[in-house]
Amino acid sequence: MLMGIEHPLFARLKQGPLLGDGAIGTLLYQRGFSFERCFDEFNLTERDVILRIHQDYLDAGSQLIETNTFGGNRARLAAHGLEKKVRDINFRGVKLAREAREVQGVDALVGGAIGPIGRALKPREAYSLKESRDMFEEQAAALLEGGVDLFVIETMPSVEELGVAIEAVRSLCDLPIIAQLSFTHEGLSMTGETPEQVGEFLERSDADVVGANCSVGPQNLLEVIYRLAQVVSKPLSAVPNAGIPRIVGRRFVYTASPEYFASLVGPFLANGVQFLGGCCGTTPDHIAMMAEAIESTPLLVASSATVSDVRERSAPEEDEPKREGPRFIEDLGKRFQISVELDPPKGTNPAKILKGAQKCKERGCDAVNVGDSPMARVRMSAIAICALIEREIGIDAILHFTCRDRNLMGIQSDLIGAHALGVKTVLAITGDPPSLGNSYATGVYDVDAIGLTKILSELNQGRDYLGSSVGKGTDFNIGVALNPVADDWSVELDRFRQKVEGGAQFAFTQPLYEMEPLERCLDDVTKFDIPVFLGLLPLMSSRHASFMHNEVPGIEVPKRHLEMMEAAGDNGADAGVEICRELLAKAKELVNGVYLMPSFGRYETCLRVIDGFTERPMEAVDVEAEVAG
Repeated sequence: MLMGIEHPLFARLKQGPLLGDGAIGTLLYQRGFSFERCFDEFNLTERDVILRIHQDYLDAGSQLIETNTFGGNRARLAAHGLEKKVRDINFRGVKLAREAREVQGVDALVGGAIGPIGRALKPREAYSLKESRDMFEEQAAALLEGGVDLFVIETMPSVEELGVAIEAVRSLCDLPIIAQLSFTHEGLSMTGETPEQVGEFLERSDADVVGANCSVGPQNLLEVIYRLAQVVSKPLSAVPNAGIPRIVGRRFVYTASPEYFASLVGPFLANGVQFLGGCCGTTPDHIAMMAEAIESTPLLVASSATVSDVRERSAPEEDEPKREGPRFIEDLGKRFQISVELDPPKGTNPAKILKGAQKCKERGCDAVNVGDSPMARVRMSAIAICALIEREIGIDAILHFTCRDRNLMGIQSDLIGAHALGVKTVLAITGDPPSLGNSYATGVYDVDAIGLTKILSELNQGRDYLGSSVGKGTDFNIGVALNPVADDWSVELDRFRQKVEGGAQFAFTQPLYEMEPLERCLDDVTKFDIPVFLGLLPLMSSRHASFMHNEVPGIEVPKRHLEMMEAAGDNGADAGVEICRELLAKAKELVNGVYLMPSFGRYETCLRVIDGFTERPMEAVDVEAEVAG
């Protein structure tokens, strides 16, 4: 108890069995590191390696991870000339485990791992009891300083050394202690105590959860646990090895498979075990299989120290129904696809844009694009709108994400948040300059669209902009803009190359009104082998056409279309639709899809353009009535 508040460990144990992690040392060996190195020192020298191992175990389902400090006492570190780094190695070990927990975003406990001194206290008295206690206390103090949630004293060869370690921790704090001895294949401690003798000692000790770890494999440890349970009322722990290792090609290989480990979860739980984990030879795969086995075990018998009756686990929730309809990314490059851009509202009511997304879905569109405060005018967050559309309407939403409004920290934070909301398809763009808008905002532009593409790609690899881990990699689908009528095509082509090399997976062109720039563009970008979508923006009137041609950067309206729009008079919207239809018919076999951009929020006009390209024909649409509605 901490100032009257129940410690999270005890609260967790009341809810059911707690799953720990697996081995660190033997996992490092499996991943190519020699046993001749000091694995505890990796907290200082191989930070990313240790962080990744913690993250792998958390991903596998571990609810308690141990620090990489099993050999972090002065005696063991002295063998590597590191006896003066006890504090740093243990302190950093805790920080890495805590960082892994933070990065993965899970509510796991961090246990400070304390292993044996390494030389028997008896019979040769290599270290006195006082020397041993001092070493344990030194290590525990560093772990406590780092911020552990509890202590795991493990693989102890005797009750005497275990008792000294418990006393050392208790002299510093009242955090929970999980205390475990190691047993031989004969079922005895390394110094000859029986499980019953060990159990009697553990029952009297100041440890909170007691049991056994390491040993020679799950079956032997199960027998030890059965015997401990006869004399212990405290919660029991069991952390077995993955069997007895054998040498294959000069390497140690542990033979107990994850499936075999999982098959023994039930018997351990039936014998009162409330904390399960893996020791030497176990991997994240073992832990993942154990997690599945715990979840599927219908009845759990818990120790009388916490729960006295048999409780039935609640059935897992049914999977949410799969969304019906086309999936933009799944079909990317496989068939002709259609997306329509929708502008977020200027106020707090998303009803209109949700209605627009619903109509796009009904018309057979594959996705909708959501602008990021287009024209640098304040609108509702595009991330929020995309999340609402995907949840409420069930059509893929492509998030426009600009570098204009966010610094590097904001960019990464917002992208991670978008991913958590399920918004994973992003069009990486630099963004209109704030001077176009009316908010008196200041542009940021820490990176441009090329840098943003690289950031997205790095997040997909599980790293942030500086290379620090963000946990499991994201799975963003990365789109970029392409301007076939750029003033300097060579510069635009080089920027596009950098975007593709940075991780771009598809491209949307700026609005076009004739084939020649599109054909020239495709001749040059085909070598990059990513899907290209033709951008179309229906003109609404002669005045609108003149504005787009003369005042909007990156858009050129051919002279014949300007004349056509002028001749159309009041029927300018119809003429604008016909111009887009004509270009779409010519370009359909050359591009992978079409990206339609409405003017003045009139997405219905865009839907008229694709009449004949979707499965169901379009009925006549009264544009003004729809907008008014």
